[in-house]
Order: sequence, then structure tokens, then C-alpha cells
Amino acid sequence: MFSLLLAIIYVSFISLGLPDSLLGSAWPVMRLDFGAPLSYAGIVTMIIAGGTIISSLLSDRLNKKIGTGLVTSISVSMTAIALVGFSFSNQFWVLCLFAIPYGLGAGAVDAALNNYVALHYSSRHMSWLHCFWGVGASISPYIMSGALAVTHQWQNGYRYVSFIQIVLSLFLFLSLPVWKKENKVEASEKRPPLPLGKVVRIKNVIYVLFAFFAYCALESTCGLWASSYLVESRNVNRETAAMFGSLFYLGITLGRFISGFVADRFGDKKMIRMGTYVVIVGIALVLIPVPTNVLALAGLVIIGLGCAPIYPSIIHSTPSNFGKENSQAIVGVQMASAYLGSTFIPPLFGLIANNINIGWYPVFLGLFALLLWGMTELLNRKLAIR
Repeated sequence: MFSLLLAIIYVSFISLGLPDSLLGSAWPVMRLDFGAPLSYAGIVTMIIAGGTIISSLLSDRLNKKIGTGLVTSISVSMTAIALVGFSFSNQFWVLCLFAIPYGLGAGAVDAALNNYVALHYSSRHMSWLHCFWGVGASISPYIMSGALAVTHQWQNGYRYVSFIQIVLSLFLFLSLPVWKKENKVEASEKRPPLPLGKVVRIKNVIYVLFAFFAYCALESTCGLWASSYLVESRNVNRETAAMFGSLFYLGITLGRFISGFVADRFGDKKMIRMGTYVVIVGIALVLIPVPTNVLALAGLVIIGLGCAPIYPSIIHSTPSNFGKENSQAIVGVQMASAYLGSTFIPPLFGLIANNINIGWYPVFLGLFALLLWGMTELLNRKLAIR
């Protein structure tokens, strides 16, 4: 039964990743239909991330009230409905309206599953599970690219992915009896929900919150603006850019698959450090001003490879760093902090791209890579002397 539940969680992580890279790969075409400027993609991501912040902060209460399985099933259904809404949107404000259930669903399932895996599975499983997130995030740009090439309609790309999400949500509802058996085991571990004020006052939590903010700012900005950067700054055609924009997510997927084999050996702290160094190398390759696009494309893959172990390792280390009894509350606040980065930083870069130059893309990413490195190193030092 335990292995069956693990398979269910793997499927859930695929559903988490599927919608995440669609907007970035489709936006160069979508914005023309809506008559929207380049920077408006940041508004949509800001609404989505705002919803995830709310549901992440509520995750401790939700999971204790109805259980991880039902939270996951309902959340995936909400994202499926939102994607159907995206596919029928004919005005920008309608797109923004459907971004609300998208964000609420994504945040709840993210916090619930990440904490469950951190508590019950090893570091390698956390890496492989997040690799499955990357499978979803890597597949969807190809679906969008195919829809653009064959039907010339971005709406069909969203429609195809929504069908997959609907099937996954049905599967998750059918799996609820498996979760209920596991919830009997979890019941003895339940604690009263921690208020936000108490969570942020736990010693050293502030450093991991800033680290998550920096990481998700970097990852979401990189993924969202990769295709637009290739089109606007590197003169790559739109269909090719939609496909190449997925290289970043392919790098994350491959990196998490490889990380799973070494994560238990090296430990979370070393995996985070090595990943951050690789990200900085990848950003440097995108930054190098040469006529060919080969270095920039390779750089996107390398950034993804570097990002691969960072997110799962920070999450997996939460129970050991701050205590199992605090982990669900802290993971929820970590998710909220991460989505603050996703909410405000991509639209901030959109303003830079729209009003200054999208060529600042790699420099912008580099600033957040340095912030991530600084916060994780500070956390390690503080934990070493506690």
C-alpha cells in the first residue's frame, strides 16, 4: 500500500508541473491576440502566485482538517478547470479571472505534497518526485509548440493540457481510499496549526524564507521569459523559441533524475551548494555576447541542471532543520515566500523588458542567484553553531 501511495504522489507531481511552463512558451503569440504588451505576462503570473500564497499559508489548517489526499484531489481539479478557462479566454481580463483558481489549486497541492514527502520519504525520492514535476513542465511546451505549428492556435495547447489534468484529477479522486489509510497513521503526528507570527519567529527560519524567495524569483523569471528573450533579443522564430524555452525545464528534469542517485550520499546542504554554483555558470553562458545562440541555449539547460537539486533539498531539510512538529506550517510559509518571488519578480522584469531592454535577462537572473547563495550559506552557518 505504501508503494501504491508513492506512485500516486508521482502522478500528482506530474500534474503540478504540466501547467507551469505553458504561459511562458505561449505568451509571444498570446499577447498578439489580446493586444497586450510584453510585460502583461507578469500580471497573469502575479495573480496565479497571489493565489498560491493564500492557499500555502492555509495549508497547515487544510491538511489537518481534510487530509493530504483530498487537498491534492481538489487542487488538481481546480487547475484543470482554470486551464479550460484559459483555453476559452478571448480577452485579457478573462485570462486573469481564471488565473485565480489556478493559483489557489497549485499552492495547496504544492505545500501538502512537499511536506508529506519530506516527512515520509528519503532525499532521493524528493529529487525523483520533483523530477516528475519537471516531466510535466517539460512536456507542456512541446504540446504548445505542436499546437502552434499544426493548428496555429495557442488555445488548443491549453485545451490539450487541460484534458490531461482532468484525467489526473479523476485518478486522484479514485485513489482517496489509499490516502485515508495513510491518514490514520498521520493522526498521531497532528499538532495544532501554528499562527504565521509564531512560524516566522522560529530561530533561523527567516534565512530559508529569503532563500526560497530568491530561488523561485530566479526559476519563475527564467522559465517565463526564456522564449520571449530568445524571440526579442536573439531573433529566434516564435515556434522554435517555444520549443527551446523548454530546455530550461528539461535541464531541471534531467538534473533531478541524476540528483536522486546521489542526494542521500551528499546530503541536502551540499546538493544546494553545488546546484547554486552550476546555476551561476549557466547564467554566465547566457550572458556572453556572441553571435551564435548555442551558448545561450546551453546556458538555459545548465541553469536548469543547477536549479534541479535546490528546491527539493531545501524542502527535504525542513523537518531536520526545524523539527517535524513544525514542518507543515514552515513548508506552507516557505511556499508563500517562494511565491512572493514568483508574484513580484517576473512582472518586475517584464517592466524592465518593456521599458528598457529584455537583454538584461541574464544579469537579472544573476542577482537572484547571488542572493540565493548568500542566504543558504548564512543558514548553514547559523545551524552549525546552534
